[in-house]
Amino acid sequence: MATLTIELGERSYPLLIEPGCLDNVGDSLAKNPLGQRYAVVADDNVAALYGQRLMAGLAAAGLTAELFSFPHGEASKNLQTVGALAGKLATKGIDRHDALIALGGGVTGDITGFLASTYKRGVPFVQVPTSLLAQVDSSVGGKTGVDIPEGKNLVGTFYQPAAVFIDISLLSTLPRHELLGGLAEVIKYAIIRDAGFFSYLAQRREEVLSLETAVMTEVVTTCCRIKAEVVALDEREGGLRRILNYGHTIGHAVEAASEYVINHGFSVSIGMVAAARAASLAGLLDRQTVDEIHKLLIAYGLPVEIPADLDCQRMKSYLLADKKTVGGRVHFVLPTEIGRTRIVADLDDAIVDRILCRRDGADIAPERSQEG
Repeated sequence: MATLTIELGERSYPLLIEPGCLDNVGDSLAKNPLGQRYAVVADDNVAALYGQRLMAGLAAAGLTAELFSFPHGEASKNLQTVGALAGKLATKGIDRHDALIALGGGVTGDITGFLASTYKRGVPFVQVPTSLLAQVDSSVGGKTGVDIPEGKNLVGTFYQPAAVFIDISLLSTLPRHELLGGLAEVIKYAIIRDAGFFSYLAQRREEVLSLETAVMTEVVTTCCRIKAEVVALDEREGGLRRILNYGHTIGHAVEAASEYVINHGFSVSIGMVAAARAASLAGLLDRQTVDEIHKLLIAYGLPVEIPADLDCQRMKSYLLADKKTVGGRVHFVLPTEIGRTRIVADLDDAIVDRILCRRDGADIAPERSQEG
C-alpha cells in the first residue's frame, strides 16, 4: 500500500493507493468518522458495478449509508443534476452532520465535490475514484465543477475531500476508451514535471496497457505524488498549479466543440500535441521533442489531431470562454522540454489560428530559436 498526503495545513488529507481498498473504506471511516450517516453518490453504471459492494463494506463496519445515482456521462455534469441530487439528499434528511462519498470517475467526483461544497453550505466528503483519470487527476486537489452551455467546468469551487481511496484493481473493468483517456492524463504529468517518468512510460508501455499491478501502482502513485506537490504549493491555481492544465485549454475547446462526443482524455491528448506544436511555432520547443510527445501518445493508442469536422471558429469561442482566460487573454501551458513548461498569455493569434484551423500539422514545428 502507498500512502501520500496532500499537505494543506488543517485541510490536509491522505491518499491511500492499494488494490482492494474499496472493501476497506467502511473500516477507515469507522475509525475516522466524518458523519453520522453517509450518502454514496455514483452514476448508474458504477452503482451497478460497485455500489452494493461499497454499501456492504460500510454496513459491515456499522455505518449507515444510502446510495444515490444519476445518469452516467458528461451530459449529466450540470447544475440540474446537482439540484436533483440535493433534492434527494434533503428528502432523505441528510444534514450537515452527515457526509458524502463520491464513487466513480471524474464526472461523479466533480459533481459530488461541488454538491458537498454547497449542500447545507458544506458537508465533508471522500473520493473513491474508479477510473484511471479520476485516480491520477480529478479526485486529487479539491477542484469541483459542472458544465454550462458556454463551456466546461465554468461553475465550481475549490473544496478538498477528507480522504481519497484509490483501488487499482477497479481499473480492470474500465472500457478500453476510458482506460486510454486516463493514460492521456498520466502522460501529461510526465511531460510537465518528470522526464524520467516519461521514459518509464515509454519503456513500460506493454505492462501499463495490460494493467500489471506493480507497474500501475507505480504509475498512479507517481502521478498523485506530482499532483500532491503542486497542489501543496498552489492550492487555488494562482501560479504553479496552472501547469496541470497542459493540454486542457485547447482540449476543452475540442471536447466542447465535439459536443462531448470526444471524451475528456482523448481531448487532452489532442490538446497536448496542439500545445507542443504551438510551443514550437513560438520558438519555445524543438521539433524533436514535439515528435517524442506525438510518438508516445500514438504508442498508447491516443488521438493526436484535431478532427477535421470540428469548426475552427467554434473552438476559438470556447477558448475565449475558458475559465483560464483573464482579461480576454487565453493562458496557454506550453512545454519547453520534457519535464518543464511555461505559461504564455500572449501567444500570437496567428499561431492559435494555425493550430486550430490547419489540420495536418506536418510542418508546423520549426527548430527552437536561440532565444527559447
